[in-house]
Amino acid sequence: MAAACSDPAEEVANDAALIASDPVIARALHDPLMSDPDLASRNEANAAIGFVDSGALPVITASPEATSKAREALRLDLLERGSIPELPPPARGAGGKEMGPLTSAADLLAAVGAPAVCERQLVEDFALAADLPQVAAIPPSAMVMQAGGADGDKCGLRIIRYHSVAPREDVLQYHYTEALRGGLRVLRYAEPEDIIAAADAGGETLLVHIRTAANGLTGVLLIYRAP
Repeated sequence: MAAACSDPAEEVANDAALIASDPVIARALHDPLMSDPDLASRNEANAAIGFVDSGALPVITASPEATSKAREALRLDLLERGSIPELPPPARGAGGKEMGPLTSAADLLAAVGAPAVCERQLVEDFALAADLPQVAAIPPSAMVMQAGGADGDKCGLRIIRYHSVAPREDVLQYHYTEALRGGLRVLRYAEPEDIIAAADAGGETLLVHIRTAANGLTGVLLIYRAP
């Protein structure tokens, strides 16, 4: 646990130096330890969908420059397809259960009203993160950490976990805008974490949980159920 006690500014500087020299070595020497809650997803015994730890993933840091570029990229992506609506204040009450790396598959499915039988159809495949409708699209420069889903009858599902250097408010704005443009009824919640909850009468459902992840990144869990 002592690994979580370093100075944040010094840690960011060290990260940048390691990444500049060799991202593979950076991962080997500076991989997140038990102080990172997202590390729990690597325990496949507790994962909702199996997570296979790959080779050297790109290492991203939330530097002021990277954050500014990410915010601009999100806004430009939205503006290319129309005006950006104002983000409403959070609705009263809670938007459901907190969704973390150890959330069970049953809870993930229940959150979007999917039948329990869909759990047997869930598979992990990073390609599924590229197979999302625009209403559930992930923002530019998102780093996908885990992707899975199913395509059976009444089980058109996508479960995506990603990190972004963009601030939480901008990620909220992005998913709110895409859901609204997709014709869904959208609500924003601030409890138990920042949440976008959207659905229509036909059963199409989008749920986005947003929180602060390690190293100043924004951590997102997106669950989409097709109509």
